[in-house]
Amino acid sequence: MEVQFREFNPFDVWVWVEFDTVPAPMEKQYLEEVFNSWFYLGKLGGFNAENLQVQDMGVEVSYMDYNTKVSDEIMMAPMHNMAEFEYEGVWGRCWFDLGTSDLIALDILINSLTQLSQELVVIKKLIIGGENEDWPIDNKRQTMFADDE
Repeated sequence: MEVQFREFNPFDVWVWVEFDTVPAPMEKQYLEEVFNSWFYLGKLGGFNAENLQVQDMGVEVSYMDYNTKVSDEIMMAPMHNMAEFEYEGVWGRCWFDLGTSDLIALDILINSLTQLSQELVVIKKLIIGGENEDWPIDNKRQTMFADDE
């Protein structure tokens, strides 16, 4: 799976997925489950790089003292909104407002889609940001959280 980055605005970003062939309904479902899961974790503030205590500890985490008060002391980092996934031919796309979530979220998404592509749905290309000249962007999008528009 090739990964490309284009113009990136975390508050208004399109994520484009190019498949090898037109995706079957089950392939669409697998892909959408990855994106929905990723978004919900982000909506809950899961991608907050200021609180990576376990990661920062290293390999040995046995009997680690986890400071639960850290989350009270740092800025929240939630994603704000996600539109419905759309398909046209071999392309899929989805719009996001990543809010104040940290960019570790993109690494996690790329890692997840890489594995999905190897095991279930062949993804030819993942494009983060920018526009796709083959499929113009309209400003109308049905978001999952209507009151956030």
